[in-house]
Amino acid sequence: MTRSLKKCVLIVNPRSGTSDKGRIVRLALSELLKAGITVKTVYTERPAHATELAEAAACDGADIVVAMGGDGTVNEVARGLCNTSSTLGIIPVGSGNGLARHLQIPLNPEGAIGVITAGVAQQCDYCTVNNRPFFCTFGIGFDAAVSDRFASRPGQRGLVNYLRSAVEELINFRSEEYSILCDDVEIKEKAFVVACCNAAQYGNNAFIAPRASITDGLMDVTVIHSSNIIQHAINGIDLMLGLIRNGARARTFQTGRLVIMRSHSGPVHLDGDPAQMGPRLVVRCHRGGLRVFSPGEMKVKPIITPLNHITL
Repeated sequence: MTRSLKKCVLIVNPRSGTSDKGRIVRLALSELLKAGITVKTVYTERPAHATELAEAAACDGADIVVAMGGDGTVNEVARGLCNTSSTLGIIPVGSGNGLARHLQIPLNPEGAIGVITAGVAQQCDYCTVNNRPFFCTFGIGFDAAVSDRFASRPGQRGLVNYLRSAVEELINFRSEEYSILCDDVEIKEKAFVVACCNAAQYGNNAFIAPRASITDGLMDVTVIHSSNIIQHAINGIDLMLGLIRNGARARTFQTGRLVIMRSHSGPVHLDGDPAQMGPRLVVRCHRGGLRVFSPGEMKVKPIITPLNHITL
C-alpha cells in the first residue's frame, strides 16, 4: 500500500555505529527531495531525546519520521510514533539492527533510503512491558545479563563481541524461578531465559523466536529451561541457526498478554537495552499500532536463512 507523503523529520543519533553519518544524511536529503519529500534533520543529544523528537514530529504533522542509528535509536523513535499517523523509516547504522533485519530493510544506506522513497509500509504490532514499549524482544534471565555486559562495552559492538559477552556471562550465570501466568494457566519454571518476542530475532540474526511475526497480534514466547553448560551451548547454536522450538530444551507458545512473576527486582532487556524492573512484569502485544516502511517480513527457514545472512 502506498501513500503520498511529503513531510519528513530525519532523527540522527550522531553516536551510533561507525559509518560516515554526514555522507548518509546528505544522501538521504538528496534522495528524499527527489521523491518530493521535504526533510528537517535533527540530532539526538541525550538518552530518550529521540522519543521526544519523534513525538514532536508526529504532533507537528510529519508524514514520515526516519530513525538513523542503532537498535536503541530505532526503539526510542518508534516509542514516539506508536498510535500516531506518522510512518517510521529506518536507516540502520548500528550493530544488531534487529527490527531492520526482521523487516528486510537493507543494511546499506542506499537500500534503506530506497525502501522509504518506495513508500510501501506495513502496519506492525508493538509490545509493552509494564507499559514500556519494545518492538523486537523483551527478556529476563541470561539474555538480560548478556545485554547488560554487552552494553558496558560501548566501544566493542558487533556479533563477535556479543558472543564474547555471552560466553563470559555463561560461566557464572545462575537460573531463577519464574511464575508465568497466561490465559488462566500458570507455568512455574526455573528458566535460563524467558523471552517475549514481537519479531523473530534479537539482532545480528540471532533467532530467539524463528516463527514470530510482527503483524499477527501475538507475541511468541520462548522459555529456555535451566540446564547444564553443554545444553546451553547447544541452545546457542540453535539460536544462530534458527532452530529454537518447542521441545526438551525449550517451551514456546503464543499469546497476546502474560504476567511474569519473580522473587525480586532485577535486570531485563528491551530490544537489547538493559534496564531494571520489579518482580511483577506485565507484557502485552498491541496489534497494528506502528506503521513502518518495509518490503515485508523475513520468513525464517531454519539453517537456510541464517546461512544466507551471515554477518560478522
